[in-house]
Amino acid sequence: MTLNSRQSTRLAQLGITRWVRRDLPVSAQPVPHTPPTDDDPASAATAASAMDWDALSAAVTGCTACPLHQGRHHAVVGVGHREADWMIIGEAPGEQEDLQGEPFVGRAGLLLNNMLAAVGLSRETVYIANVIKCRPPGNRDPRDDEIAACIGYLERQIELIRPTLILIVGRVAAQTLLATDAPVGRMRGRVHHYGEHRIPVVVTYHPAYLLRRPVEKAKSWADLKLALAQMGAR
Repeated sequence: MTLNSRQSTRLAQLGITRWVRRDLPVSAQPVPHTPPTDDDPASAATAASAMDWDALSAAVTGCTACPLHQGRHHAVVGVGHREADWMIIGEAPGEQEDLQGEPFVGRAGLLLNNMLAAVGLSRETVYIANVIKCRPPGNRDPRDDEIAACIGYLERQIELIRPTLILIVGRVAAQTLLATDAPVGRMRGRVHHYGEHRIPVVVTYHPAYLLRRPVEKAKSWADLKLALAQMGAR
C-alpha cells in the first residue's frame, strides 16, 4: 500500500522507513451491566465487575482503596473509543498524566500517538488505560498491594470493551496482565492471550523507554506489525 504524506511523516518520526497495513475488523458491541450497591470506596475495585461505564468512572475518580489517592491531582480512568478493536495498556500515570487526568500525554504520549498513526490508528479509535489509576510518587513502580487494590478497574474496562487485541506497553503492565516475571525482551515478538476469552496480546516497549533507547524503535515497529498481522488473521 502506498503511504500518504502524514503516514510517511509519522513513520519517519519513529525512525522506521517501511510501512505495512492490513484492514481491521469491526469490534463486538460491549455488554451492558448494572452498577453495584456497595458504596464502600475500599471495595470499589473488587465490586467493579458489576459496574457500567458511568459507575466505573465515578468509582475510579473517587477511589481511596490505597494510599496513592492521598497525593494525586487526578485519578486517570482512560481515554478513547469504548468499542475499540485495539486496547493499549500501560503501567501507571506519570506527572503530566496526573496533572491532566489523561493517560499517555507529554513526550511519551506524543510518541505513542505517532506509533498508532504509523499503522493508521489514533487515540480516538483505540482505548488507552493503565494498570493503576493514580500516580506512584516519583514515578516509581507500583507496589503489589497498589496493583491488587486497583486491578479490578482495568479488568472491568477490558470486559466492557471486549477488544479484539490488547497491546501492552512496558514491563510492569505486561508482567501484571500475563502473570509472569519475564522481561519485555522475552515477552515481545509473539502473541499471548488474556482472560477467559483469550484475547490476543502483543507486548512491546513503553514509549518512555523508547525515548531513552531510540535504537529499540525498530523492535517496537516489528511488534506493531505483529499486532496488525494478528488482527488480519481473525
